[in-house]
Amino acid sequence: GEQATYGGFYTQDEIREIVRYAADRHITIVPEIEMPAHCRAALSAYPELSCTGGPFTVIPGGYWPNADIYCAGNEATFAFLEDVLDEILRLFPGRYIHVGGDEADRTTWKNCPKCQARMKREHLADEAALQSYFIRRIERFLASRHRSLIGWDEILDGGIAPEATVMSWRGIDGGIAAARQKHRAVMTPGSHCYFDHYQGTPAFEPRAIGGYTTLKKVYSYEPIPEALAAAESKYILGAQANLWSEFISTPSHAQYMALPRMAALAEVVWSPKEGRNWPDFAERIEPLMRRYDAFGHNYARSAYLVNIASSVDTVARRARCTLACEMPTAQIRCTLDGSDPTVFTPLYREPLLIDSTATIKAAAFQGNDRFGAISSETIVRHLASFLPVQYEFPYKRYTAGGTRGLTDGLRGTKWHNDGRWQGFDGVDFVATIDLGEAKALTEIGATFLQSTASWIFVPRSVEYLLSEDGVTFEPAAAFGNLATDGRLADGPHDYSRPLADTRARFVKIIARNMGPCPAWHPGAGESSWIFVDEIVIK
Repeated sequence: GEQATYGGFYTQDEIREIVRYAADRHITIVPEIEMPAHCRAALSAYPELSCTGGPFTVIPGGYWPNADIYCAGNEATFAFLEDVLDEILRLFPGRYIHVGGDEADRTTWKNCPKCQARMKREHLADEAALQSYFIRRIERFLASRHRSLIGWDEILDGGIAPEATVMSWRGIDGGIAAARQKHRAVMTPGSHCYFDHYQGTPAFEPRAIGGYTTLKKVYSYEPIPEALAAAESKYILGAQANLWSEFISTPSHAQYMALPRMAALAEVVWSPKEGRNWPDFAERIEPLMRRYDAFGHNYARSAYLVNIASSVDTVARRARCTLACEMPTAQIRCTLDGSDPTVFTPLYREPLLIDSTATIKAAAFQGNDRFGAISSETIVRHLASFLPVQYEFPYKRYTAGGTRGLTDGLRGTKWHNDGRWQGFDGVDFVATIDLGEAKALTEIGATFLQSTASWIFVPRSVEYLLSEDGVTFEPAAAFGNLATDGRLADGPHDYSRPLADTRARFVKIIARNMGPCPAWHPGAGESSWIFVDEIVIK
C-alpha cells in the first residue's frame, strides 16, 4: 500500500489566521497552486483530469518524474482549476497568485488525442506552445478576478502570458529574458537563493537536499543582472529565498536553514550594491546571533566552521594543510594530536606541513567563546601517499584534484560533491600506482561510494593485482558479488585486504562498473557511476 511521507492540510480558518498574522506584520502571502505539473496528489483524487486516466498514487518522499500532468485538451481540467482558484482567491487577498508552471514533462501531451486536437484547433506549433496556452488561459481567468499571475521561469517557454510575472530559478537568464520583454521578474536562482541547500560541510549539518550555499555566497548575490540596461533593470522586483521542506520536518530545522542566511539576503535586497561590505556584515552578524540566542531561535553557525584543505607537496611527499572559515573576524585554533581545541590552544597562523599520519582538529573562536562545530580531518600517510595514479579510463567531472587526488591522504565523506571523490560514468575504474621500487606490502584497499539517489553504486567487483615490472600482474586480493541491489547503505565503503609475504612495485586496481541502473531505480537503464577515493597501500 501507499506509505504517506507527508500529511495534513490547512483548514480555511487556519489559512485566514495565517494571512491575518502576516498582514499584521506587513507581509503578503502569495499562494502557489501548481499547474500543469507537480499535481500527482490532485490526479490521484481526480484521475479523469489526466491524459491517461490513471490510476495514480502520491509518490512517497519525492516528486520525480513529472510526466503525470493535467490534460491540457480537457475542458474539465480548466473548470476544476478555476474552481480551486476561486476558493484560493477568497482566502488570499494579495495581488499575486502563483501557478508554478515548472518542471512539466509534456510527453503525455504528445500522445493524447485531446491535447493534440487542442493544438490543432488553437494553431499551436508544439507542446511548449500548448503549455503557454494553458498558462495564458489561467492568466485571463485571474485577470477577470483582478489578480496577477506569477510563475517559475518555464512560463517563458512557448511565449509568456501578457501580464505574467516571472520567478527566475534556473539561473538568471529567465529574469533577463522577462525584463527585456518588459515583464516583472523576481530573481531566485538556485546558485544563491536556495536555503534548502547545505550551508556548511554536510558532515556537520542536518540532512539537506544537496547543493552548497554558504552565508557569504548568499551575501555576494546581486539581484540586478549586469546584462540588463538601466531601463530594463526596473522590471526586477527583487529576490526571493526558497526553503523547500522535503527534508525539513520541524519548525526548529526550518529556522536553522533560514537563519542567518535570511539576514544576508535581506541586506542584499534592501541596500544598494555599493553599500554592501562582507567584512562589515560579518562583524555585525555576531551581535545578531546573540539576539537569536536571546529569543531562543535555532540558527546555523556554519559560517564559523573551519574548512581544512590540503594540497600536495610532490617533492617532499607531504601534505600542506590550510585552515580557513568564512568569518573574517574569527580566530582559528587547532591541534594535531586529535584533542579538541580550546581557548588555550595556540592560534593557527600558517599552513600546516604534514609528513606522517595526523588528526587535525580546528575551531573558530570569538574571544573566549567557540563558535560552531569542531572540524576534524585525519591525514593518512601510507606507501602510496602523494604518488600519481595512471588511469585506463579517465575520470569525468568529479576530479578530486587530479592524478594525486586518490593518494592525498584525505578520505571522501558520504557527500559525493565534497571534492574528494573521482567519478567514472558508465566505465570500469582501472588504475595503476608505481611505488618507485619494490616494497614489502601488508595491506591494500580502496574506498567506494554508494549513493543511489545520485546514480552512484559500489562496483560489481574489486580486484587488486601486483607486479614487479609493470607488465606482468598477478592477482593479490579480490572482492566479488558486491551488493548493488539498493540494500547496501549509502555512504563510503572500504574494501581492504591484508597481504602476507608480498613484494611489489606496481599496484593495479580493477573495479567493475555494475552496468546500467537496475529496474527498481528511477534511472533504470541509464549509466551508473563509480566513485572512488583514497587508495591505501601499507
